Amino acid sequence: MSADRDPLFPSPIRIAVATAALLLAVAILIPSARPVEAQEYDPDERETNPLVLEKLEQWQDWKFGFMMHWGIYAEWGIVESWSICSEDRSWIRRHMRDYCEYKRAYFGLQEEFNPVNFDPSAWAEAAAGAGMRYVVFTTKHHDGFCMFDTDLTDFSVTGPSTPFASDPRANVTKEIFEAFRERGLGTGAYFSKADWHCEDYWAPEWATPDRNVNYSIEKYPERWQRFCDFTCGQIEELMTGYGPVDILWLDGGWVRPIETLTEESRGWAGALPQDQDIDMPRIAAMARRHQPGLIVVDRTVHGRYENYRTPEQRVPDEPPPYPWETCMTMANQWSYNPDDTYKPTRQLIHLLVDIVAKGGNFLLNVGPSPEGELPPAALERMREIGEWMAVNSPAIYETRAIAPYKEGNICFTQLPGERVHAIYLAAGGEEAPPEEIRFSALRPEPGSEVHMLGVERALTWRLEDGEVVVRVPRSVRSSPPCQHAWTIAFTPRGCILGR
Repeated sequence: MSADRDPLFPSPIRIAVATAALLLAVAILIPSARPVEAQEYDPDERETNPLVLEKLEQWQDWKFGFMMHWGIYAEWGIVESWSICSEDRSWIRRHMRDYCEYKRAYFGLQEEFNPVNFDPSAWAEAAAGAGMRYVVFTTKHHDGFCMFDTDLTDFSVTGPSTPFASDPRANVTKEIFEAFRERGLGTGAYFSKADWHCEDYWAPEWATPDRNVNYSIEKYPERWQRFCDFTCGQIEELMTGYGPVDILWLDGGWVRPIETLTEESRGWAGALPQDQDIDMPRIAAMARRHQPGLIVVDRTVHGRYENYRTPEQRVPDEPPPYPWETCMTMANQWSYNPDDTYKPTRQLIHLLVDIVAKGGNFLLNVGPSPEGELPPAALERMREIGEWMAVNSPAIYETRAIAPYKEGNICFTQLPGERVHAIYLAAGGEEAPPEEIRFSALRPEPGSEVHMLGVERALTWRLEDGEVVVRVPRSVRSSPPCQHAWTIAFTPRGCILGR
């Protein structure tokens, strides 16, 4: 087809103008995007389905979740699907100069994927041991490779070109969900709305300049409808063949109705944004017919189908006025990298405490190896987090935020209508609690007992110049109940019992 006549191949001048506009959008719009706590929030768009609200309340009790980015990209130890996206981004790196050759080689990783050491029971045991209460697994990332058994494409872990397809554990998503449910964890299906392998999203007739659909939806509406049907069909497979599912966690926030674009998302939409309406009302209604009460998270598309929000790799400065979850990597990369650097256990525990004190959940991500194993560094940190949670989980689970949330290095949580927890975050090199822990924002009931979690006897406390001063005896300091952070529990002054 002639580039002069087809609007998908504009003149060199228009290309230059569009490219300049895109670069300007990337340079200006993305850095200026407001933080999640400042974004628009319309109370009228909140969910009203009582089953969903009940599930959302339960989810808010869980507090700590486990996420795994796993797919064919693990074979090369690269950053998920992004290397096949031709955008010029700092996290996109390729080991071949020829893009088309690289993309063919990447999709060819299907023929190498054979995680013979895959043991979902070991994964679930590690997560449960860390105190995690739910899992969100990447059933399909942007590259379109399905980690579940689908009838709609052969580009999957059970497809005939995948060596692992003959293994009885080949339906990876089902194996993971069943293993985690056996240990009492909730289940969430991550699913990318974009699909860079699907010919009805990235059509092979044309180039793929960025992450977005590469043809005119207005000109080819039947092709877009096929993609919508394909997407809805795959989600229906996940909602019907994998037991009870608690969360449908949708990624690919540039796939959205054009009128919903915000400062946050406009930089993803390309130089000429299109109306990529995937028909969320249809998807949500279908999914909830099969999974009543299902939480739907259409990430960054604020409204009825984003039941909670998901700030990525950061923690809001103040508690947002809606349910939320920080999703964050334990290492630097979402997917497996054999040379990655992992955050120290202390930092991860402090992140968990800070997030929970502000009323959020912490979804902590690990990338499994191409052999199907969790990296030793991740397992070590999960074990150490579990040791801390074994002592301090009463200050985490089922709690809600209580103002002022944080005072210096002390975070507060509350069991509604019951006790308050003041969690002292250890400073660098501090291996035991100090002789005195002081705070002024909240006070115990006069004459009531104050305890440190993990310590049997009550601690002495007093008021001094408007501060609560809790004395930590030498016996506790010489043999503390845990590392990294210590929890003081008390009944607050003026407490109203009853949840």
